[in-house]
Amino acid sequence: MLALALLVVGGMALVNALTGSSSKDPGAAAPPAATEPEDSGPQTGTSAAPETSRPAQSPAAAQTPLVIRVTGAPTQVYVRGTTSGDVLHSGVLNTGEARRYDQAPLSVVAVNGGSVEVTIYGEVQARKPAGTRGEWFVPERER
Repeated sequence: MLALALLVVGGMALVNALTGSSSKDPGAAAPPAATEPEDSGPQTGTSAAPETSRPAQSPAAAQTPLVIRVTGAPTQVYVRGTTSGDVLHSGVLNTGEARRYDQAPLSVVAVNGGSVEVTIYGEVQARKPAGTRGEWFVPERER
C-alpha cells in the first residue's frame, strides 16, 4: 500500500515538473498532462490548421497570430485560449509537423522549447535552450 502511495505521489510530481505547475498564479489552470495519441490534424471546433510546408513570409503570415513548427525532436505541446480557457491542442507534435492558429489571445507551452520554432504575428521568436520548457503568450492584436 505504501509503495502504491509513493508511486502516485511520484507520478504527480513528475507531471507537475513537466507541465511547470506552480503556485505563482493559483487561478491559472495548468495544461493537462495527458499522453494523447498524436494529433493528425485539425479537429472540429478548433481553429488549428496543419502546416505542411514553410511558406514564404507574406503580409498574410504577419496577420497569423501563431504558427508552431517542430524542427527538433518530437515534443509535447499545449495551446490554450486565454479568454475562453479552451484547450486547443494537447499532445505530441512530431518533427516537421506544424500548427497554425488564427485566434488570439493564446497561451503556449512546449515541454522541449528548443524543439520548436514559434512565430507570433510573422515574427520568429527567440529559440529556447534544448531540453527546457518553453512558454509563449500570443496577445490579441490591436486593429
